[in-house]
Amino acid sequence: MSSDTPLHIAPLESFQLGPFLVPRIWTGLWQLSSNAWGSAPTPRIRRQMAQYVELGYKAFGMADHYGSSEILFGQCRQNCAHPEQILGATKWCVFRPTDPTRAIVEAGVQERLDRMQTKRVDLLQFHWQNYSDKGYITALHHLQDLQTEGKITALGLCNFDAIRTDEICTELGPGVIVSNQVQFSLVDTRPLHGMADVCLKHNVKLLTYGTLCGGFLADQWLNQPEPDLYSGNLTPSQRKYLDMILKAWGDWAMFQELLVTLRAIGDRHGCVSIANVATRWVLDHPFVGAVIIGARVGLSEHRDDNSKVFGFAMTAEDNAAVDAVLDRSNGRRLITAIGDCGAEYR
Repeated sequence: MSSDTPLHIAPLESFQLGPFLVPRIWTGLWQLSSNAWGSAPTPRIRRQMAQYVELGYKAFGMADHYGSSEILFGQCRQNCAHPEQILGATKWCVFRPTDPTRAIVEAGVQERLDRMQTKRVDLLQFHWQNYSDKGYITALHHLQDLQTEGKITALGLCNFDAIRTDEICTELGPGVIVSNQVQFSLVDTRPLHGMADVCLKHNVKLLTYGTLCGGFLADQWLNQPEPDLYSGNLTPSQRKYLDMILKAWGDWAMFQELLVTLRAIGDRHGCVSIANVATRWVLDHPFVGAVIIGARVGLSEHRDDNSKVFGFAMTAEDNAAVDAVLDRSNGRRLITAIGDCGAEYR
């Protein structure tokens, strides 16, 4: 890229996910699960989703429990000129004790198909709450059968830890599981401890969320006072990540040191935001496929800023500056304080 090429037109990076070539930034639709993030008219949501597609952000992450996300995605894709170019990743989540018979598993998948108005789920991500119940292996074998029958193109996991991810990949065989969606950020570095090795062993890519800590890893929080955890002004995501920052990772003063460091890195590269640097740091790990950035679709969006992630590269100096802050935090010890990936939900 020449020095006079604007950062915002840098081409999107992509990676291979099973049979799909997909962008390395996905649009997460979990904020459609509750009005706590705000709400917008349905036509406006569909229009903004179509705009994401036009700019190359053609992968969307949703779930069975994210409100109307699957329905709105299906409507949007049906109205696009090339629906086959858009990837829909959704989840079937088993939170309660369940006997995963073939009928129950197939019904869960069929509901996804109906809501998304499609004959095949592009990426079906599976979550199982209770590890002591080995029914997740049975359920995954049924999902594998449904994949063979053409109802699922690719299979992934959601919030499984390193031990169970390794177990599942070994049980199902090479290439069956293509991804695991887990939390990963400059604050939450747990995937570096075990999960990274499992991913490289089985050629599994992480789809990461929480990379911007609910928006706290952003310029708007630089030099700001510590927010009230119980303030009604915070979104559910912000309350979750602020709690982690203050009670597990470190304190607000140290978090400000991290923001100052990220701002300095952004300044060295020009026109690069704190969020860009935080996202680039995650994407630079070889076991990461994509970062899923939550969008308040129809209310606010950061597509132009997100595209700048692909216009610069972190240097050794940049990474050393980041490590100097992280080494003084409790981030490396989160895996013992909280547990492995997904433990916070169990």
